[in-house]
Amino acid sequence: MSVLSAYFAALHRDLLLVMRRKTEVLTALFFFVIVTTLLPLGIGPEPDLLRKIAPGAMWIAALLATLLGLQRLFAADYADGTLEQMVLSPEPLSVLVAGKITAHWLVCGLPLVLLAPVIGLQFDLPTDAIGILMLTLLIGTPLLSLLGAIGAALTLGARGSALLVSLLVLPLYIPTLIFGAGAVESYIAGLGAMGHFSLLGALLILAAAFAPWATTAALRISLE
Repeated sequence: MSVLSAYFAALHRDLLLVMRRKTEVLTALFFFVIVTTLLPLGIGPEPDLLRKIAPGAMWIAALLATLLGLQRLFAADYADGTLEQMVLSPEPLSVLVAGKITAHWLVCGLPLVLLAPVIGLQFDLPTDAIGILMLTLLIGTPLLSLLGAIGAALTLGARGSALLVSLLVLPLYIPTLIFGAGAVESYIAGLGAMGHFSLLGALLILAAAFAPWATTAALRISLE
């Protein structure tokens, strides 16, 4: 089996497993929708205030929704012994991990990008600002999955792993949150968003290059 085939096999397997547990996917989506819907209701119908808080509110909701699925990223494979078989596989473990991370993003990250236009209308965002928001989420949510996988691997099998993942991963998410929300705010203010996009893209490239190997090392440590 080639490296590329191993990657797509891991991706396909995880997507099939997710289709059998649809409630786990819907939990993250409902959380994102509920949080972003309740905020305008709680703050009030002031359009200027809603537009001001929209980027930060939607990015925080996306960040927390992504966290909900991190604990299950490796837990099921660890419990049934599949993870040990993956470690013993002749294929590079980092490639299989990359497939699992991609599946996590397709399930937890991509739907948030697609929901962004509908949620953005609730905050009275202009159409062009909604487009910028979608682009930031499209670049930033894969970054959240890549960084979150490292935390999920480090806390694998530990007591209170959900809390530990949050404590480990949230500090790593801060730059993504700042640049993602800042891009939309800068665009609305007329300052342009290219600088924020460049920084988000650079972070994504670095994470894509190193996060699978860091996650692999963390998994080996957790299995010892």
